[in-house]
Amino acid sequence: MNPPIDQLALNHAARVLGEITPELPADAALRRHFGVHRRLGARERRAVSRSVFVYFRWLNWLPPRESRQRQLAAALDFQARFNTHPASIKTEALAARAVPEWAAAEFELSADYLRSLQRDPVLWLRARPGQAAALAARLGHSVPFPAGEKLAPAEPGTPPWDALKYEGAQDLFLTDEFHAGEFEIQDLASQWVGLVADPQPGETWWDRTAGEGGKTLHLADLMRNRGVVWATDRSARRLAVLQRRASRAKLFNIRVADQAPRGAIFDGILVDAPCSGAGTWQRNPHARWTTTARDVAELAAVQTELLNGAASRVKPGGKLIYAVCTLTRSETAAIAQAFAAAHPDYEPAGDRLLYPQTFGSNGMFVAAWRRKK
Repeated sequence: MNPPIDQLALNHAARVLGEITPELPADAALRRHFGVHRRLGARERRAVSRSVFVYFRWLNWLPPRESRQRQLAAALDFQARFNTHPASIKTEALAARAVPEWAAAEFELSADYLRSLQRDPVLWLRARPGQAAALAARLGHSVPFPAGEKLAPAEPGTPPWDALKYEGAQDLFLTDEFHAGEFEIQDLASQWVGLVADPQPGETWWDRTAGEGGKTLHLADLMRNRGVVWATDRSARRLAVLQRRASRAKLFNIRVADQAPRGAIFDGILVDAPCSGAGTWQRNPHARWTTTARDVAELAAVQTELLNGAASRVKPGGKLIYAVCTLTRSETAAIAQAFAAAHPDYEPAGDRLLYPQTFGSNGMFVAAWRRKK
């Protein structure tokens, strides 16, 4: 069922669209807008956010001379019709209008993929190890992900999923379960990265580009709060958020720093590299129209540098994991192939692209290697 169009939400969404700049993308503009308009409730914030993202999802179908409110209403109408009859929008139209022109040269634009981009995203949660079913029962409106589902690359003994799909309407950040650290809001594809890494209790890992720590927390949880996960990032603000999240989750095996200990070597390193984010275009459709082919090329150079820089810091027998939430060949297979050619001391443990249409997650590429003994 499609929610009714709310004029208050349209007015706020129109203001957000007017605040977006090259330096302030849609998600950041929404956060700033909600910071100013604190009296908006959770339902209203959801409606405003959805209206803004639906606008960018159907941007190239909208009448250019209409007011922003009328364009937003038209976008929501397109979304409602697509949700009811997906085949009403032809694949050729989606290929021409739903993604930038350069995308076709970088990844496969299948009909299933293009239609997945135009759907509302799934909200995935990650429960604490082994607690997905219990958490789903307490929260309600939740469906645990099948525990036996496997995705390569994954070695024997990979832990089961602790993921669940949330389909309710409550503000999860206000729940007792969230404040007790019983779950994190984390996309299924990001959870897959931790399962591929499969860190063991007592090991020492390095999350080289930790950001706000979603994958760091998962590594620490999989290690049962034993051993050490070093989390580094160039942003002090992001690391501060990571520390607050770790405190809420009562994870004490995380060490936050601007850089890892000099000369240290690790049982495993996760290089969750900065990327074009093309795998998140369903969840963040504004990024479709701000990312360029030049960005992809520049980021591929950064990814190569980060991966090569981590290679000497892995113990013999240890793991190196490369993950990017993108689908472009330049940032996925090309990076993995170049690394394998340059580092014969590493043996591949598999790589795979996870497309958004598979489970309703972000798109993600993961490659794994083990350093030869």
